[in-house]
Amino acid sequence: MFNKLRPVWLVAGRELKDQFRDWRVLTPMIILMVCFPFLMNEFAKQTVDFLNQYEANLILDRLVPFSIMIIGFFPITISLVVALEAFVGEKERGTIEPVLSAPLDDWQLYFGKLLVGVATPLAASYLSITLYLIMIVQQGLEIPSFSIMLQLILLTTAHATLMVSAAIVISVQSTSVKAANLLASFIVIPVAILMQGEAVMLFWGNEDVLWLAVAGVMIIALLLIRVGIAHFQREYLLGREIDTINLKWVLNTFWKNFMGGAHSIGEWYRKVLGGAMRRVLPAVLAVTLVAGVSLWMGYDWIMVNVSPVIAKASPERLEKIEESAREMPGLANLQDTINAPFLFMNNTRAVALIFLAGLVSFSVLGVLLYMLNIGLIGGVYALLELLGLQPLPIFLAGVLPHGIFELPALVIGAAVVLYMGVAIVTPQTGKSMGEVIIELFADWTKIFLGLVVPLLAVAAVIEAYITPVLLAGVVK
Repeated sequence: MFNKLRPVWLVAGRELKDQFRDWRVLTPMIILMVCFPFLMNEFAKQTVDFLNQYEANLILDRLVPFSIMIIGFFPITISLVVALEAFVGEKERGTIEPVLSAPLDDWQLYFGKLLVGVATPLAASYLSITLYLIMIVQQGLEIPSFSIMLQLILLTTAHATLMVSAAIVISVQSTSVKAANLLASFIVIPVAILMQGEAVMLFWGNEDVLWLAVAGVMIIALLLIRVGIAHFQREYLLGREIDTINLKWVLNTFWKNFMGGAHSIGEWYRKVLGGAMRRVLPAVLAVTLVAGVSLWMGYDWIMVNVSPVIAKASPERLEKIEESAREMPGLANLQDTINAPFLFMNNTRAVALIFLAGLVSFSVLGVLLYMLNIGLIGGVYALLELLGLQPLPIFLAGVLPHGIFELPALVIGAAVVLYMGVAIVTPQTGKSMGEVIIELFADWTKIFLGLVVPLLAVAAVIEAYITPVLLAGVVK
């Protein structure tokens, strides 16, 4: 094992020497590492003083975890330039041929570049955070607890791994440093948006949710590393000189995979859509199991967190809530306010959102949205149970009629997203990443138009015109 890792250290050592010889990388990194903690500390002071003029009652200590997260993030953005030039930069400098002709496995070469790309920004981030913590101690402010500090360090590590692994994937797929630098915005902006959500969790003070954020970011980072290795081809790096947008090839490839040589609708459903569903079947089984777990998690969360609140409520208050739930004003006339087209568009939009979220996260965010949708069903069941109502008859009348069609559509939609994520990170011999993505998108379109949309259409009609009548009869 050590002999296999030795080439990784050789590549990493070569990369490290190149970095420390380039003052254009070192100078801004050092300046940012030394100066930014002072700037962030002063900004936090001024923010607290300004808001407290309007009786906001902010305490500087509460901004310390947020400041640590921001301080750890900025050195990573500067060091991203190194990762973006990992392969395409060497190609432009004419030094890529000796590297690729070396007796190294693809994963050894890739990990050697990745190791230095992650280690350098992390070292700068850790030093910057350490400098800020020294300033906090000198000012007499309270240092965050060990668990919060551990989360912040792990978040910084996850951000660095995520951004650098994405940058190296871009470096492999790009044909020029200019193109790679332009594509860097697709790394920095999503991570910056992600950090806004993490900042809300920090101020919220819910450590359990923050741990989930750490796990989610690290999973996506590991999947990006897997994608880079799966689609790393030495011949591809040497043979391609410039990218061209060939819309005709894209459309032809998509249409060929979408139609599959079928000459009639029946043949298309039988052979093309049937073949796509057979490929997706393992993912369908997986997300079905995930659905069961999500139902239990939603049910358990309501029982654990809402049950104490209901236990403390007065009998009069509970009686009013139960009466309101039983009355459900306007239930009998629900057809007049909610129609089938509205429900169809809403459910179709939900499935499309799961697809888009999964597309940018190798299915991780898409599956999480799917789990949230399924978990709500378990949560509502538990809430009705806590209120003293009979949830089973209500669910049989209010969910089952249209759920027979809607839930399979949701499961299949999520399964295709999971299948796409797995396929992207799986090596595809003889195919470029673009070709793989087009073929996967064609599979999703087949299943979405041929199966999911018809199921959602039938579910919308039942939910709009049949479910309200059955539900009104149960809750009288």
